Amino acid sequence: MEDLNLYLKKYVNYLSKSILNLDNDQFKKATKLILDRIKKNNTIFVCGNGGSAAIANHYVCDYIKFFRDRAIFKPKIISLSNNLEAITAIANDISYDHVFKYQVESLANKNDLIIIISSSGNSKNIIKLLKFSKKKKIKTIGFSGFDGGYLKKNCTVSIHLNAKNYGISEDGHHILMHIIMQYIIYKYGKKNSKSIFKI
Repeated sequence: MEDLNLYLKKYVNYLSKSILNLDNDQFKKATKLILDRIKKNNTIFVCGNGGSAAIANHYVCDYIKFFRDRAIFKPKIISLSNNLEAITAIANDISYDHVFKYQVESLANKNDLIIIISSSGNSKNIIKLLKFSKKKKIKTIGFSGFDGGYLKKNCTVSIHLNAKNYGISEDGHHILMHIIMQYIIYKYGKKNSKSIFKI
């Protein structure tokens, strides 16, 4: 299985290169924006399709439980990809293009934040959500891959990985989610938790 070991090294190198070459200023802005919304007790909404939906749901698990146990804040975070009943009802009766926008119309306020995860950045339901968010002046963070698509150009803060591979893109987005969360715990965690995240 020598070829597998070589492939492993190439995959990890590609992933590392994609992460380390992102725009540092945008990454800092995204971290600051997430922290600001948590501090102010605003709601953070997260969404994505397919593998990105799994990452969106993971945000809820990590921030509601893991983060809250270790940090001094109690974040309010909701995944728009998680309510299967609402998603299928909206998709069936209206259109799948509206599954995120329709939920946000009922749930979000101007000072909330929407984190959008999309490797292509061009999904129709992502585009509709971005247009609505911009109209209502709700800030967005976009995690994209490939050339970034519509998401990169139209979100408030763009975290773009120049990765032409869905696995690399999704892995990178997941890793960056963990980095932001653990960095906030390192800076603002409870005394008995902070040292764990010192690197």
